[in-house]
Amino acid sequence: MELGIYTFAETTPDPQSGQTISSGQRLRNLIEEIELADQVGLDVFGVGEHHRSDYAASAPVVVLAAAAARTKNIRLTSAVTVLSSDDPVRVFQQFATLDLLSNGRAEIMVGRGSFIESFPLFGYSLDDYDELFSEKLDLLLKIRGEERVTWSGHLRAPLDGLAVYPRPEQKELPIWIAVGGTPQSVARAGVLGLPLAIAIIGGEPERFAPLVNLYREAAQRGGHDPAMLPVGINSHGFLAETTQEAVETFLPAYLQVMTKLGRERGWPPATRQQFDRERDLRGALLVGSPQEIIDKILYQYEFFEHDRFLIQFSIGTVPHAKLLKAIELFGTKVAPVIRKEIASRKGAAA
Repeated sequence: MELGIYTFAETTPDPQSGQTISSGQRLRNLIEEIELADQVGLDVFGVGEHHRSDYAASAPVVVLAAAAARTKNIRLTSAVTVLSSDDPVRVFQQFATLDLLSNGRAEIMVGRGSFIESFPLFGYSLDDYDELFSEKLDLLLKIRGEERVTWSGHLRAPLDGLAVYPRPEQKELPIWIAVGGTPQSVARAGVLGLPLAIAIIGGEPERFAPLVNLYREAAQRGGHDPAMLPVGINSHGFLAETTQEAVETFLPAYLQVMTKLGRERGWPPATRQQFDRERDLRGALLVGSPQEIIDKILYQYEFFEHDRFLIQFSIGTVPHAKLLKAIELFGTKVAPVIRKEIASRKGAAA
């Protein structure tokens, strides 16, 4: 199993001091985080795209390009690229450039995004929400497969035998579909034969298992071998040497951010009771000691049999030193155990 981290480079007020880190400092800290993740042997680092004052990463590929110069092995992906409000030609060119700079370590994770600010910002209508993503994904895949592209759609100007450069280092630039639980999106990823990433940030992860089954069934119907298509799970969490330290570090920031998002979306305020329930083995939050994180990832593997797990440590602002320590523990204490156990289970099943 591949293990990694993703972030949106939060610039939220520190729940203890009330101070807000500058965007510049947050991005400089982020490069340190990616560099450390590479040094401790993690497989993937993802940077998400948001266009709000409480996030510094509106241009993930620029951050990832900076990280490419400071890392050697870790794969660098968006998490996600909001393809509906972007241009597929530029997306491909930017990530192909990242792939060349990183010697073949770039990936794209495309999705609709969890916020809608990018649509009016770039002149798109939410009335075209579904068609924009479908059409632009079609063009992105066309560009990936052909150097010279002829394509036409309804919401973007056509291409008539035009070449798109540069071409990436990898023969086929990986493109993942990220979903939040919509069956139609899951089925589309399967039919297209694209890797699937499922964001699970609340409730019981086990309820997403039917979606993974749907994905693999759709892949088979589309003529693809499901065994060759990776499935990833993306979730919130934090770890420290002890459960108490992990909870004390993560809880204030988590409650602050989730309550703020709740006000925007009509959810009830986040509570300590909810937090403790989500930390249970069957809940979505992975917060605790290295052994607790190991147990939870392996528990989820029983019903997902997934190939990748990415964790978001920075739900709001936590001290940079503690975030670095969490990355170190994830790479040195959690990842080796998970890899060994999954390899053992696969070997026993062969």
